[in-house]
Amino acid sequence: MIAATDRCCVVPLLPFLQTLFDIALLRKGPEHIPRSVVMLLMAIVLWFFAALAALALIDRYNESDFLLEIFSALIAVACYSAIVMGARQPSRLIQTITAILGCGALLTVLFVAAYALLQPFIGAGLMTLVAWLILLWSVSIKGHIIASAINRHWYLGLAIAVAVFVLQSVINSLVTSSA
Repeated sequence: MIAATDRCCVVPLLPFLQTLFDIALLRKGPEHIPRSVVMLLMAIVLWFFAALAALALIDRYNESDFLLEIFSALIAVACYSAIVMGARQPSRLIQTITAILGCGALLTVLFVAAYALLQPFIGAGLMTLVAWLILLWSVSIKGHIIASAINRHWYLGLAIAVAVFVLQSVINSLVTSSA
């Protein structure tokens, strides 16, 4: 009886995670995620726990980096929300933000796992390359998501994602240089 109850609680999460994996592999878009505040909350919780995992398992990642990541994510969510609303697609807003945060959580978990498992063997230099590759892939995923959300070509979505990434980087630099 306990196993059946536990299984009922886990089963709704599995299709959601599979959809996020498919989006991260550019096979699906945010329209494949149900338009639900519950799904958005699940993505936020996944993203938050992934960031906490990074805080716990990565040596050079500290509390100020964690807070800066939250601030940076809020900037990205605001930018992507403005773009979706500006494209007159308000019905896709929840799905888009859910996809961006959910895929971000998956990539953070991927990075943390790679860091924890590979860094002792390949060293810091090669791990930096792995981190940059994951970061570049995350930008292309966000471009795919935003392009699907606003019904535009993937290249426009990629340009938007690069612009948001540059904005986040500039703001992060300003925040860290002033601190």
